[in-house]
Amino acid sequence: MAQARALADDPRIAVTGFEAAIGSRYTADTLRWLVRRRPTLHFVWIMGADSLGTLHRWRHFENILALMPVAVIDRPGYTLKAPAARAARAFAAARVPEGDAPTLAGRHPPAWTFLHGPRSDLSSTALRTGA
Repeated sequence: MAQARALADDPRIAVTGFEAAIGSRYTADTLRWLVRRRPTLHFVWIMGADSLGTLHRWRHFENILALMPVAVIDRPGYTLKAPAARAARAFAAARVPEGDAPTLAGRHPPAWTFLHGPRSDLSSTALRTGA
């Protein structure tokens, strides 16, 4: 958490440990909890393109895309792989053009976009393990 807070040194970002407090083991459960807890907020789940490649193996991955819009951030080596991933193909009709990404929060799920730009090798797994 300390590493995440140091990295997210911006007053608009709140680093929390609420997943441990609510006993959530799966992303779908965490997102469901957030939507129930704050039904009037417009959430967008942000994930790396590397995770999109394996999303179809995640527990209840369809529910993730049904709960809130998703912004997929390009990662090194995934620019072409991620949009061809099984989950991306399954939800191809819900893909929002990158130029319309600012409208993502106001869209009814499923909706997702793939954002290109500077790529980072930094991973959430490395942050969690302190690597």
